[in-house]
Amino acid sequence: MLAAKFKNTDIILASQSPRRQELLKGLDIDFRIETRPVNEVYSDTLKEHEITDYLSSLKAKAFENDLKDHQLLITSDTIVWFQDAPLEKPTSAQHAKEMIASLSGKMHKVFTSVCFTTTTSQDIINDCTSVHFATLTEEEIDYYVTTYKPFDKAGAYGIQDWLGYAAVTRLEGCYYNVMGLPLPKVYEFLKGF
Repeated sequence: MLAAKFKNTDIILASQSPRRQELLKGLDIDFRIETRPVNEVYSDTLKEHEITDYLSSLKAKAFENDLKDHQLLITSDTIVWFQDAPLEKPTSAQHAKEMIASLSGKMHKVFTSVCFTTTTSQDIINDCTSVHFATLTEEEIDYYVTTYKPFDKAGAYGIQDWLGYAAVTRLEGCYYNVMGLPLPKVYEFLKGF
């Protein structure tokens, strides 16, 4: 459906995330990958989706002088929000284990923002999903971190792999949002673009 609409548009997904790439492919649109380095620093006064809104627009800023009229840039950011603080990507195996242990038996939120940028406009959509974890043993946490090495994932886990299968007891909101792109909202935005 969207392929015909965007046949003359050069869609750029500025993400190295294989999950985001897989999800966007699911909408049957052609796009290419191009990333630029961004220093992902933000004010500690920002909360929840304010952080992901800011970071997704910051990633777009790296392209601002290079976009052409026929291009649509898509940038995105995801964080896990737990106990009034963000959990980003872990810095080590020990850090990943500590993050997962803190989420064990509790509920957390996942925020994703997607920024759509052209030469004339910028729009940001965001979504929030509540994720409930079962209580995990230290052995389960060690197994997950050692086997799956979730160092490129906010909150140190991927809902689409073992921990998601074994530990997520309830989900309120969009599953794909937790993977890194709130696909129904992305689709609706692109439909109306």
